[in-house]
Amino acid sequence: MSNPSNPFLSQGRRNTGAGLVAMMVLSGFAVAISWMVYASFRIDVSSGEIAILIRKTGKDLTNGEEIAPSAVHKGIQRAVLTEGRYFYNPYVWSWKVIPQEVIEPGKMGVKVSLTGDDLGYGDFLAKVGADGEATTKGIMPGILNPGRYPINPYVYAIEKHPPVTIPAGFKGVVTNLAAPLAEDPNQLLVKPGERGVQELALEPGTHYVNPYITRIDRVDCRSQRFNLGEEGDMGFPTKDGFWVSLDGAIEFRVSPEKAAEVYVLFNKSENGPEIDEEIVHTVIMPNARSFCRLQGSNASGRDFIQGVTRTAFQVAFEKSMREACEPVGIEIIQALITKIRPPEQIADPVRKREIAKQQELQYQQQTLQQESEQKLAVEKALVLQKQAVVVAEQAVVKVTTQAMQEQEVAVTKANENLAVGQLKLEASVDEAAAFEAKGKAAADVVRFDNEAEAAGWKKAVEAFEGDGQGYAQFVLYQKLSASYRRIMVNTADSPIMKIFESFAESAAEAKASPGGRTTIPTTTTSTDSR
Repeated sequence: MSNPSNPFLSQGRRNTGAGLVAMMVLSGFAVAISWMVYASFRIDVSSGEIAILIRKTGKDLTNGEEIAPSAVHKGIQRAVLTEGRYFYNPYVWSWKVIPQEVIEPGKMGVKVSLTGDDLGYGDFLAKVGADGEATTKGIMPGILNPGRYPINPYVYAIEKHPPVTIPAGFKGVVTNLAAPLAEDPNQLLVKPGERGVQELALEPGTHYVNPYITRIDRVDCRSQRFNLGEEGDMGFPTKDGFWVSLDGAIEFRVSPEKAAEVYVLFNKSENGPEIDEEIVHTVIMPNARSFCRLQGSNASGRDFIQGVTRTAFQVAFEKSMREACEPVGIEIIQALITKIRPPEQIADPVRKREIAKQQELQYQQQTLQQESEQKLAVEKALVLQKQAVVVAEQAVVKVTTQAMQEQEVAVTKANENLAVGQLKLEASVDEAAAFEAKGKAAADVVRFDNEAEAAGWKKAVEAFEGDGQGYAQFVLYQKLSASYRRIMVNTADSPIMKIFESFAESAAEAKASPGGRTTIPTTTTSTDSR
């Protein structure tokens, strides 16, 4: 262990602690100096920003220079720093961080060069070098579409303009403002690439063009309606010196194929791009007045009350307006004379006469109509008659056909009944023959039975030697004997039995006498008689 009481050891420790403190102070100072140097040399350019460099030392600019031509010259540098981190010596350079130029949606940008040589007389477009940068002051060709651009504001100024929108039914007349002059300056429309109004117009839509290079004027090609009465009293003197007033409506439009030509012809500085009123004042009204006065002076005042003259005047007016307006690119869709007001001093009597004529024509038409209706009624009656005949014929055919069918059915049924009757007849004949045969057989049986019975009787009678009466008595006795025997079994001595005894005696005598009958014993078994 070290001795704490050693003075040299304590002094060494104190020196060591002081050295550590000094080293720490020096290290902090070095870090602070390093951070200050780092912070002063560092350029942080965030997203959407640019940094403009300005050199403090170097070659001096001439009196006509605004931007340093190179990095060794003093002043504002042409190039800018985009997003990122850069380190520049603050003793040589200074800088300025600004937002980038933003072109919003629905807008377009036009670059204007602020540096370079001055333009000559009459020039306004900046000349562009091979690297795409302007070498002179002036407006840059082309446009900037919506977006974000890192453009040095000391080199280029940005002008924002809306795009040109051509609605439906319009045409966009293109005027080239920055091209060489046309070879023929007396032409209304120039060739593509020449300065002036182009023959080809733009279709409806949104067009992004540099307004300093190309001007687009909208021309309305939709149909429009103009009333002749809006310009005051429209009329003309007739052949007989009367003044006839009229009113009308003209529907017209600019021909889409000649929109550029019409725009050049009727565009005036006091009207601006609107040429509709100029077309009415320059084309429509002069031609309408000219026709009415020339055509109307060929007829008298009363002619314009009649319908025929008014109709012919209307047709001629529309045809004349189309022929006069189509060569200058104006399409007449419809030209109508809506009202003609002749002088009242001749209008009333002529109107009455015309009404009488119209009534006469009406009566004639009614007569013709009645005759036509009469003919039509006759034709309808004939048609109905023919239809009735056809219906009757159809009914006759139907009834005849039905009768024939019923007749055929009846004949068929009668034939069937006849066949059935014949079959029944044959069956009846066969049945009668069978009955006859059966009856004959039964008769034969009866006859045979009778013959047999008669033969038996004959034999029995022959047994009594042909005495039928004797045989009858025998049979009678035979039938009665059994009954009487039962009745009189106990009365053998009764008086009634005496009767039979007399028969027995008679029979005995007859038997004993020559040629007498044989006595039949009383005990013979009786047989059934028929």
